[in-house]
Amino acid sequence: MAPQVSEVEHIKERSRQLRGTIVESLADPTTGSVSEDDNRLLKFHGSYQQDDRDLREERRKQKLEPLYAFMLRARLPGGVVTPAQWLVFDQLAQDYASSGLRITTRQTFQWHGLLKHNLKPTIAAINHALASTIAACGDVLRNVVATPLPEQSSLHAQALAWASKLSAELAPQTSAYHEIWLDGEKLVGEAPVEPLYGKTYLPRKFKIGLAIPPLNDIDVFAQDLGLIAIAEGGELVGFNIAVGGGMGASHGDPATYPRLAEVIGFVTAEQLRATAEQVICIQRDWGDRAVRKHARLKYTLDDRGTDVFKAELEKRLGFALQPARAFHFDHNGDRYGWTEGEDGRWHLTLKIESGRLLDRGERRLLTGMRELAKVHRGDFRMTCNQNVIIANVAPAERARIDAIVAAHGFEDYQRQSGIRRHATSCVALPTCGLAMAESERYLPTILQKLEGLLEQHGLRDAPILLRLSGCPNGCSRPYLGEIALVGRAPGRYDLRLGADFRGQRMNRPYRENIDEAAILAALDPLFARYAAERKEGEGFGDFLLRAGVLPDEPAHRIPIGVVA
Repeated sequence: MAPQVSEVEHIKERSRQLRGTIVESLADPTTGSVSEDDNRLLKFHGSYQQDDRDLREERRKQKLEPLYAFMLRARLPGGVVTPAQWLVFDQLAQDYASSGLRITTRQTFQWHGLLKHNLKPTIAAINHALASTIAACGDVLRNVVATPLPEQSSLHAQALAWASKLSAELAPQTSAYHEIWLDGEKLVGEAPVEPLYGKTYLPRKFKIGLAIPPLNDIDVFAQDLGLIAIAEGGELVGFNIAVGGGMGASHGDPATYPRLAEVIGFVTAEQLRATAEQVICIQRDWGDRAVRKHARLKYTLDDRGTDVFKAELEKRLGFALQPARAFHFDHNGDRYGWTEGEDGRWHLTLKIESGRLLDRGERRLLTGMRELAKVHRGDFRMTCNQNVIIANVAPAERARIDAIVAAHGFEDYQRQSGIRRHATSCVALPTCGLAMAESERYLPTILQKLEGLLEQHGLRDAPILLRLSGCPNGCSRPYLGEIALVGRAPGRYDLRLGADFRGQRMNRPYRENIDEAAILAALDPLFARYAAERKEGEGFGDFLLRAGVLPDEPAHRIPIGVVA
């Protein structure tokens, strides 16, 4: 008897390598949506079908279908964008999107509110700009992220090259993308089987992240496959391999949980390509295809055992992993302002709240970035904390960059509180179908109230890592926040506390299903104690554990790091 699999597996198998009936769905003028099967397949092409949940009830009363629109996501390895590409992406936001450009927590862009008939011209324009949306979503390797700030320029260039190589060589090879969106040659006969992914691709999404110590600004232990760059004499010699990270969970389902990746060994740079491919292949072969909530690599590891997984990996590779090399992380936040690289070029990191680039009052961020792209001679780097780096600026160009930044309202990051500078959020309502509570739209409100409490206790400048999520799925990596709010229902959240500022310890549940008043009431006395009892340089999450506010026990699957 064939093993039971979910309906999504059947959709993928009969899709003819991701074609389905997408072309027919796009051409149907009677609806703004696509069929449910095609909606599943669109994710592999970089798009999610959504609708405006604020208007659902009103439209239902008018006997209208939901106001369907599509989110589109680019695939940008390492988050690097040229000025020419930026201008194309900006124009697409003006022409087709409803809410500007949004920087995601995986170093790429999302466009929201695209109507169905605008999907094809948007994807074609992205492709013409030498980028792509293929595999930005779906049960495949997603956008490969990498430490973005190129202070160590030669090391960063080597690491970024690896991110680009893995992204290109481990991407789906189906010709359906060019056929549907770029008017490529139509398939005749049976679709060839994907050499890496097979007929049904992976059981669920797969994420790779590459960190360059001492910066963990990509949260390397939140990745299915985390790569920790090891350098000797300024040269990249290889990577520590960490497997099994993942932030997704479901309320009330103890079989689902966030998990941090475990370091299992070291491979040389020459061995990395094969290692990454075989980790993906094991998950392809071993992952749960019956229960999608149980289909990420983290569950495969817990079901089979990490030692069994490592043995299988070494068997498929034909060589043993070396012992992990020493490494040390300082923090997982972004550093704002100007930073000089070892090659004498400069990099300016700007705070973009929730990654949303829009023109609002004096803060004309979308226009400002457009003006920067017109004159900038380096490149732009997106960060996993939803910010942007104006990278590789010649010393003589700094004054011109500063003038544009000041004229468009970017400079307020210099005056922001410590908690605001390190806050991230997911999109949530009104477009995300999984959202249970507000996130991006609620962030300014809760930040202002938290800042009021912190001011009272003399903690305005304390760098505290806040993560806000509209549901437990974890797109904003809430389980790695010193303070995290995870949406339960409109106006209600789980309050989680106690992660560190290095991305190596998850937080713990502190209060469940509480409203804003209860959140503030719970945090106020903790801020008071932190102000009075903290040690020099001690982070808020570290203090909560030392002071016994939280149990001094390991969160689920804390990685056993190798500390220099």
